[in-house]
Amino acid sequence: MPPSADHAPAVPGTATFGERVRAAIRALGPLCVGIDPSPALLDVFGLPDDADGLLSFGEACVRELDGVVAALKPQVAFFERHGARGISAFEQLVAAARGAGMLVVADAKRGDIGSTTEAYADAWFRGPLAADAVTATPYVGIGALFPMVVAARATGRGLVVVVTSSNPEGRELQEAVLREGATVEESMVRSISRWNSEEVGRAGGLGSVGVVVSATGRTPPEGLSDLAGVVLAPGLGAQGATVADVARRFARCAPGTVLPSASRTLLSEGRNGLRAAASRLRDELAAALP
Repeated sequence: MPPSADHAPAVPGTATFGERVRAAIRALGPLCVGIDPSPALLDVFGLPDDADGLLSFGEACVRELDGVVAALKPQVAFFERHGARGISAFEQLVAAARGAGMLVVADAKRGDIGSTTEAYADAWFRGPLAADAVTATPYVGIGALFPMVVAARATGRGLVVVVTSSNPEGRELQEAVLREGATVEESMVRSISRWNSEEVGRAGGLGSVGVVVSATGRTPPEGLSDLAGVVLAPGLGAQGATVADVARRFARCAPGTVLPSASRTLLSEGRNGLRAAASRLRDELAAALP
């Protein structure tokens, strides 16, 4: 795996993050693989639970998934467990995956207000941690994320906002009804749709801001068909969602905008079975989604 650069990766041309995801889906199919090097999964790969194990895990995943999937979604927490060397392994994973032509969504779920949000924007869009996109949590107020929106647009990267999660306690908040009659999650989708519409204008296309909407649970929030952005849909496999669930929940979304994500159900196959399992799931999704 090549060493990570001491600066952010080069800005990837003029296309928005949303357009680059759509192009990747057209080329390789609609599957994102979550890279979650938990102690249990490191053991499945025959690797130690340390920074060297993380590095080898990343190398194996990139090698086996090269040419198979559109994107990887490394969960940053598993790398942070091992301090500076773990973060270095994360940076090297990003560099290797992007070198292989895969998009990388850093699943960091950052989010705060004021100068802290500006600092997150520097770290995840302009600094050495920058991938193709980063996830963020909006529950200090969706508007507080706007400095990250500005940074995403300026650097050609993406911000993917957690709107609908799969945990039951999260659903209580996300489905709460506001005074104007919309739920919290629907209000967030509307705000993100406005941001994307401002960016791409009447020419259409997809903007820099996407949403995380779980593939599990009940009906997804209204407004996804007007999002003009990417829908990252985790929850396939181990969390209970099926390909049929994905097809049903996101049937109204524009073609090439839904990026379902699976992790444990694929990684538990180990390095010898990962490529074949990912290929099968990718093909099933491609047949089910518009």
